Amino acid sequence: MPHDRPTPLSLAGAAKGDVLDLAKRGNVRFLRLQFTDILGVNKNVEIPASQFEKALDGDIMFDGSSIEGFVRIEESDMLLAPDLSTFQIFPWSSVENRVARLICDINLPTGEPFPGDPRLCLKNQIARAANLGFTMNAGMEAEFFLFKSNADGVATTVTHDVGSYFDLAPADLGEDCRRAIVDVLEQMGFEVEAAHHEVAHGQHEIDFRYADALRTADNIATFRFVVKHVAHQFGLVASFMPKPIFGQNGSGMHTHQSLFRGNENAFWNVDAQWELSDIALHYIGGLLRHARGFAAITNPLVNSYKRLVPGYEAPVNVAWSMRNRSPLIRIPDRRGMGTRVELRMPDPAANPYLALAVMLAAGLDGIETKADHREPVNTNIWEMSHREKRRLRIDDLPHDLNEALDEIEKDAVITDALGEHIASNFIEAKRMEWREYITQVSPWELENYLVKY
Repeated sequence: MPHDRPTPLSLAGAAKGDVLDLAKRGNVRFLRLQFTDILGVNKNVEIPASQFEKALDGDIMFDGSSIEGFVRIEESDMLLAPDLSTFQIFPWSSVENRVARLICDINLPTGEPFPGDPRLCLKNQIARAANLGFTMNAGMEAEFFLFKSNADGVATTVTHDVGSYFDLAPADLGEDCRRAIVDVLEQMGFEVEAAHHEVAHGQHEIDFRYADALRTADNIATFRFVVKHVAHQFGLVASFMPKPIFGQNGSGMHTHQSLFRGNENAFWNVDAQWELSDIALHYIGGLLRHARGFAAITNPLVNSYKRLVPGYEAPVNVAWSMRNRSPLIRIPDRRGMGTRVELRMPDPAANPYLALAVMLAAGLDGIETKADHREPVNTNIWEMSHREKRRLRIDDLPHDLNEALDEIEKDAVITDALGEHIASNFIEAKRMEWREYITQVSPWELENYLVKY
């Protein structure tokens, strides 16, 4: 990577003039106005330098009817309202024609916020937390696979290595690609804490420092884009599909979360059992109460539920623990300012804005209603009998997307947090996805039924 890239700057509180000046000094020729649709897919509108001022004033319009779940044809015009603090120059662009990006909120033509904007959905829950005196910090660990393409350039599920968890070797194309991803992320201001090979062949994880909830969601959207871009430069295909290979571990997006009051971690009480405050325990209770209800958001694909099966380190049970990783929620050992809850069910196909919004909504509901946290389960749930799980009130997560959609429709706390527009459009899109899936004839069916019957 060239070494003459601009140093990442903190643009908190930036004004229009600051961004224009930075763009001029950085030889920025094109600007990508980035946002996500309801399904979490990154979208962008690219504009030349002549339109920068108009963009920073929030006057760039796009056709919302062409974006999944946004609006009907007769209500198509949408405005992009950039968050100036997210201005970032892409490190891979040439010195003479640099490309930068701004993450945007979506507004109606009247200038009012668009209720179908996932970023607004998260902002609403952040505001709800603030009204209760809390700010949410979060860290999301998005695992991914690196695959080879075939001779025609089509993606395969052939991996680049036979490495496993934390392996030192082999030093191969995937390892070089992972280092390049880290390099780009650091040039973009990420504080990368660790990068390593995961359990499955071709599977990787890059962890960066936690932040407030909105910045964490922005970072995940950026992270997924960077990983795919750099992988392509290496001739590899990066995939955040939850379970691309049968018989191998799938990819999760474990989400660490905590609430703060000012500079104090509201989850920590040094004098309490387990050093967990009542706020932490009720927050855990809220996550347990609504886990089945928000599964369709945190695990949004048909394929997501092929990861949530016993035997592959992914949770299938609604329980919490401090000693093992089989339950839904784990409490890491660290206490003090690092006291936090780790939710292990989300996968990296989830829309990060909606995923954090529903998790926060569930936790806040637990606090407001003083939800029962139940007792921690410190034995291996996978080895428990059905009767023992019933005695401990351990539910199963939904077994497929259809069941998850049934559950979200019954959970008013989660649908209220999403808002009517997002909830109805998301559920409609996912019902269609499920109907299309169940009408397909799979190779497994042909292998087992074609000759036998």
